[in-house]
This record gives sequence, C-alpha cells and structure tokens, in this order.
Amino acid sequence: MTQHTTAPVAVTARNWGWRHAGRSRFAVRGIDLEVEPGERILLLGASGAGKSTLLSALAGVLGNDDEGEQEGTLLLDGGSPASQRGRAGLVLQDPDSQVVLARVGDEVAFGAENLSVPRADIWERVHRALDDVGLNVPLDRSTSALSGGQKQRLALASVLAMQPGLLLLDEPTANLDPQGVIDVRNAVVRVLDRVPATLVVVEHRVEVWAGVVDRVVVLAADGGILADGTPEEILGKEAARCSLAEAGVWVPGRRPAVEGPRPGAGGEVLLSSANLAVARTKRGPEVLAGVDVELRAASALSIVGPNGAGKSTLALTLAGLLKPRRGEVTAGTSLARGAGPDPSKWRSAELVQRIGTVFQEPEHQFLTSTVADELEFGPRRVAREPEASFRPRIAELAGRLRLDHLRAANPFTLSGGEKRRLSVATMLATSPDILVLDEPTFGQDAGTWAELVGLLRELVSEGGCVVSVTHDTDFTEALGNRVLDVGSVADARRDSR
Repeated sequence: MTQHTTAPVAVTARNWGWRHAGRSRFAVRGIDLEVEPGERILLLGASGAGKSTLLSALAGVLGNDDEGEQEGTLLLDGGSPASQRGRAGLVLQDPDSQVVLARVGDEVAFGAENLSVPRADIWERVHRALDDVGLNVPLDRSTSALSGGQKQRLALASVLAMQPGLLLLDEPTANLDPQGVIDVRNAVVRVLDRVPATLVVVEHRVEVWAGVVDRVVVLAADGGILADGTPEEILGKEAARCSLAEAGVWVPGRRPAVEGPRPGAGGEVLLSSANLAVARTKRGPEVLAGVDVELRAASALSIVGPNGAGKSTLALTLAGLLKPRRGEVTAGTSLARGAGPDPSKWRSAELVQRIGTVFQEPEHQFLTSTVADELEFGPRRVAREPEASFRPRIAELAGRLRLDHLRAANPFTLSGGEKRRLSVATMLATSPDILVLDEPTFGQDAGTWAELVGLLRELVSEGGCVVSVTHDTDFTEALGNRVLDVGSVADARRDSR
C-alpha cells in the first residue's frame, strides 16, 4: 500500500500575535518559538493565555483580516499556515464543532478524501484510525447518536486518518473517562511511532502527556513564553514547579486550595427519579435504565461512569430538557412552586429559575453577540427580572469567574476555559435551585478551577443543589460530592436479568 504521508513539519514563530476583531486585547502575543520536525510539544498556560488561538493559527483556520489582526510571523516549513492547509491536522476542544457528516465512517474518511488519498487506502486508514482511538462502533452509526466522549474519539480518528505532518490536539482527553484518557494518549503515541509527525498538544492535566513529549512550552498570561524546556527541566525542579503553580498551570501532585465549606448530606428532596430510563432521542435506544436518585437541597452529586454509559442523557432528563423514556422524574413542592411535578412540562421561564443546565459544549447555549448580553439574557429576557435585581448578581459572577475584562467580547471568540466559565455564569445568573453541569471543569487552569469549585461550594452552602457529570476526580473530592456511578447502575441491571 502506498502511504501518501507528509513529512514532519517545522514551526517558526517570530514575535507572533493575534487579536480577534472587535477586541482591545490580543488573544496571544509575543510568541517566539522554533519547533523542529518530529518534536513532541506539550503546550501549557493559564486559561485565556492563547493556547487554542495558537493551535488554530498553526492549522490555518483563524480567518482573514476581517476576523482579526495578526502581528509578527508564523510559518510552517517556511510558508504561511493558510498556504499549507492539509499538512496540519487540528482536533478542536469542542468535537461537535468538527463533525460535518452523518455517519461515522464517512466522517473519518472526509479529511483523507479532501487530500485525494486513493479510495482503497482511505478505508484502510479509517479502520485503523478507529481501532487506534478505541471507537468500536459500526461505520454507519449516526454521528449525532454518539456521546460527547465518543465524539472526541471520532474527531481524533478523523485527523489521524489524514496522517498530517503536524498534529495539533486541543484538550483531546478532556471529556474522556480515566481509561479513555490513557487509551487515547497511547493511540496518539502509536500513530506517531508508525507515521512520524510533529505534535503540539494542549492539556491542562500535565501528567497525562509529560512522559511522552520531548519538550514543554508554557505561554505567559500577559504574552510571550513563560518557560520552555524538557519535561524534567520544567516539571522536575521545585522552583520551576512553584512558578508554574503561581501562574495557574496544573502541576503534577499539586491540587489548588479551595475556599468555602464542603457540602454535607443535604436537606429536603427537591427532585427525585423512580425506575428512570433515558434515551438521547425520541426513537433512539435506551442508554440507561433503572435509575433511582434524589437531589436534595444543600447537597452535591457527581454522575460518573464510562463514556457512552448515558451520563449526559441522564443529566438532561433530570434537568427537564429530555422526557423520560420510562419511569418518572418528580419535582418536590418547594422546587415546583406551583409549576407542576413534571419538569419536562415546565415553561422556559419556570425552568430557568428552578433548574439551570450547563451543556457539555458551551457554544450550544450562547445566544447573543457579547459576554455582557449573554450574562443578562436569562434574568432579563427569560425570567423577566427587574434590572436592579439581577445587575449586582451578574457583576459578582463576572468578577468571580474572571470574565470582567471580556464583557464586550463575542462569546464565540473566547478560549475554551472562558467559554466554560461563561456558560456556568449564565445559568447562575438566574439563581436556580438546582444547577446541572456537564464537565464543569473542562479547560480550566488551576486558579480558575479553584475559583469555580469555591463558587459551587458556596452555592451548596446557601441551600442549592449541584449535579455534575464529570470525569474530574479532584473536582468530585474537592466538592465533597455524593457519587452516582451509572456504570454500576447498568451492571446491576444486567446482573438482575
């Protein structure tokens, strides 16, 4: 078989920076960097330091002069990234935004087809890429029927099938279960051993990649490069580790301190389910059944389990956004407040003040063109609150979640971590009794992680209920959550047959 591969790519950046249109601050600036062909780079930095912007620039997808302003020089093998498209393959933070076709096999083949790889070679690549990332589904499986973690594996397989000379991975394991994290990292290493390419991977959890990269590059929050060296030089010396921790970078073995009281056992039952079965679509198969759970005031619950087990679907059903396939979800009297016992039948204005939901993909809930308008949308236009009531609340949220300086920015131009914090803030803005979060710590640096956990602790201490779909064991431990393992629910159901 003819390989049709490209050689590993060299990267050169000289005082490079980018500012999104309409923004006063540069998203990233002052980058001086030389990456040799075949090097494997772990790119770190605080949330908002410009890591995702740099990867998008390297992939040639930042846009034209109408979409932003560039300064300095950024080159792939001596040419502009836009002129070298196809040589770089980018896996985005949000895998949903990368899916373009309806079936899994077609999606994985799409990039290779655009590169004019012979048909016989394409399908061999498709099968191998799916095997590499551990996505064991039929080629005709609908891409919309996949879980978030499965979509993440799909996005990676699609790029691996292209066999790019520069592989760019933006938080590629963020929504994966612990075993999936190791599987995907190992898959990337296997592919690079087989088809050599230059690697630049962004990942907040450093320990996942530190042992398989040649070099660690840390972007400074205010521009330029904070640190650059081997993993041993950057992560092995205590002085360097301390400076990274102070800059908000996750350092292996260090979990940031969190303020606020840990949640207790909780109070009255706000919402309960009985023999609940859930499905992603009206006619789709059940993904989880036999769930009995109580959501109590002044408590927190983590929903955990393997990818594809139904965690997100369960959360959306408890939140009233999906109807149960079987069984019941019942709101207690204090939560319903006259709206009726079935959350799926509540009007939008009733739901948003009782149960707020933060989706796995933040972009799915953005509705306006500025951060300020996004924060005000729920209380102003849905809940119809008076401005004097919600303005102080929004101001506090923007400050606590480090969104103040972004109030005039378009939500879709924010970094992944900033988008996540904005999505949380928009739900907190309406003061719901229950807050349902899907992967709440995705994209957060150590500092913003601690602030977010502290804010959620306060919400619980004031009588609220926090429900989180998460693979972040540090988050679960820090929040003091009760845990519902949907993998155990599914196992118990199988054992009872």
